[in-house]
Amino acid sequence: QVHLVESGGGLVQPGGSLRLSCAASGDIFSNYEMGWFRQAPGKERELVATHLRTGTKHYAESVSGRFSISSDFAKKTGYLQMDNLTPDDTAIYYCYLSTSTTYWGEGTQVNVSA
Repeated sequence: QVHLVESGGGLVQPGGSLRLSCAASGDIFSNYEMGWFRQAPGKERELVATHLRTGTKHYAESVSGRFSISSDFAKKTGYLQMDNLTPDDTAIYYCYLSTSTTYWGEGTQVNVSA
């Protein structure tokens, strides 16, 4: 069984920064990817960023240039650095880890407000 735990969410003012972390545990094979989704109130869950084991990274257009994903695949830990946050970034952020199965964390709340 694979278990993911996110941390680092909170309340931040517009223009501020947060760094989310995701710690994975359990039986995880070496070839996997990690990433982040988010879900704002009344909206569908959307992909924010993904980090492939090959090193390739993908970002949603809405966060490109402001967010940066990184992962320590050996330690099964992922990070999402979020800079220049806006109220539109307010959402629950979910970490995922994908092999032949996709596993999800329970989410961490990010609120961007003055």
